[in-house]
Amino acid sequence: MNTLQKPGLATPLTSDEQLLDYFRAGARPAEDWGIGLEMEQLAVDAASGEAAGFDRIELLLQELAAETGWQPMVEAGRTIGLRGPQSSITLEPGGQVELSGQLCPDLCCNESDFIRHVNSLVRVGNRLGLAFLGLGTQPFTPLDAIAWIPKARYGIMGPYMLRTGDMGQRMMKQSAGVQVNLDYSDEADCMAKLRLSQALAPLLYSLFANSPLLDGKPSGFLSTRGEIWARTDPDRTGLLPFLFADRAGFADYVDYALDVPMYFLIREGRFVDLTGERFPFRRFLHDGFAGHRPTLSDWDTHLSTLFPEVRLRPQIEIRSVDSLPPTLALTVAALLKGLLYDREAREAAWQLCRPDSADGLWRSCQDAWRLGLRAPWRDGSLLDLAHACVELACKGLRRESARRGQAVNESLFLHGLVHLVDGGVTLAEQLLGNWQGGREARVQALISHCGFAATEPRAPAGGCR
Repeated sequence: MNTLQKPGLATPLTSDEQLLDYFRAGARPAEDWGIGLEMEQLAVDAASGEAAGFDRIELLLQELAAETGWQPMVEAGRTIGLRGPQSSITLEPGGQVELSGQLCPDLCCNESDFIRHVNSLVRVGNRLGLAFLGLGTQPFTPLDAIAWIPKARYGIMGPYMLRTGDMGQRMMKQSAGVQVNLDYSDEADCMAKLRLSQALAPLLYSLFANSPLLDGKPSGFLSTRGEIWARTDPDRTGLLPFLFADRAGFADYVDYALDVPMYFLIREGRFVDLTGERFPFRRFLHDGFAGHRPTLSDWDTHLSTLFPEVRLRPQIEIRSVDSLPPTLALTVAALLKGLLYDREAREAAWQLCRPDSADGLWRSCQDAWRLGLRAPWRDGSLLDLAHACVELACKGLRRESARRGQAVNESLFLHGLVHLVDGGVTLAEQLLGNWQGGREARVQALISHCGFAATEPRAPAGGCR
């Protein structure tokens, strides 16, 4: 995500206070709050639906660079990403294509940024026989048939994943998600948003469940991606129970991050592997490693290797959503902006979503992976919670638009989500209903369900221009 400028990353670390200052420096006044969207897409062969190999994806990036003027990112002589003026395209370990969009002042900006990306991707992809799916897991290609993208960090992370869980490499090579990035004004505001964002995890998994397939067949889950992440690495995934403490603050997040084992250091462009033994950042901070002393850049990198449902780096990043069809990608940002940036909506949502315990919340996430909107929630279901939270978000967006004097009522970005909730059927269940016939029919069902196609910004009355 191209968000904050991060000056001083070369600064040597000598105290825990500098780690706290990193999060304090992320605060912004409310009038400067933005919203960022990151979305991973599965690149597949348009005829077979199989995961595209790296050679084809590299050619895609090279042709995109020629068309857009974006700067290639090169590692060991291979093109592994593109950097634009305010956005970037990077590759996940199995060739998933991720757009890290700019931090935008409003959702219309997010939409324009996203549509430019989609249209360029589709235009070049069509020439190369590629299709792009907004789907949470690779539908056909088995794990061992997906080659690793040639990035040095994956050569360290991949083997380590085999020691931490039974689905870590599936997470890396077969899954795709959507992340939303939000701002905060101070420590208390940050903690309130982190706390609610984590409490929303079951709702987000159920609303946006869109990964019912794995290895060519139904997996038994509506969000297989959720199950995969849960079986990746208990040190760095799942919930952060300390967030629910009334006095939780930046120091608690620092303590959590300090005790997570490190993957690597980066020195002069080279990766120093730290996975040979359990080596938490706390130990590195105090003792160093093989003559290397910690810098703020090391802390920044370490925070990017933590994968809980919601994380701080220093923007708030919400991570509980499967990759989605492009028509619904902006609804995630709209829902979260409406619930988290409007204080009235945030407080009301907390009362609706406040869990009795972290264990109970995690059980609700597990129910959501299997049952979607039919999963139980208190005296009803997650569908009941969805109706209430979407309504709160709609009102929150209206108030936020009025406060900022925006001509556009951003609640229009919730229309697709309102339709989904009114129907009460998840994307995953819709896909399973059309999962029939031979390979050709199933590929077409996938493309119809979540394939990317060239599009134009919406322009309803009072909409984006």
